[in-house]
Amino acid sequence: MNVPNSLTILRILLIPCYIGLLVYGQFDQALVVLIVAGITDALDGAIARVMNQHTKLGAMLDPLADKLLLTSGFITLSLIHLIPSWVTILVVSRDLILMLGTVVAHVTDSHVDITPTLLGKGTTLFQLSYIVMVIFLTSHQLNAAVMLPLLFCMISFTLMSGLHYLYRGYRDTSAANTD
Repeated sequence: MNVPNSLTILRILLIPCYIGLLVYGQFDQALVVLIVAGITDALDGAIARVMNQHTKLGAMLDPLADKLLLTSGFITLSLIHLIPSWVTILVVSRDLILMLGTVVAHVTDSHVDITPTLLGKGTTLFQLSYIVMVIFLTSHQLNAAVMLPLLFCMISFTLMSGLHYLYRGYRDTSAANTD
């Protein structure tokens, strides 16, 4: 196994630690684990590019690790009442709908472009920023009202990217059916 894939697996293995620290109110430590996970994400991509160590496993595991980290963060923070449940429902539902669409496209042998878009990358950035800020503000017992603009941006990007990916999938499958 190469270094980038090992770093991605490490990121996945950090998730239970991250969740446990959140559940037991160890917010500073949870933030450190989240930052370490972020560093492994940056390193695995950089090493894979520089050393030309791209693999099919890495191409599947890397986005999966990112989704697991974000999703587990939203669910856990919602369960411990640090973020509204509806926010978690929105974020998780978007990802489930997109995954279901990808599975349906695969089963029906339809070609769907699943490359990340600028909206998708922005969504990931805003979701991660939101989780980091919630943990940071909770850890330092600061007023969460400052989160409203970030929450609005995160929700907007989540909805826009979800709709954009659905549109791309619909467009791709419709074009394939007319050929």
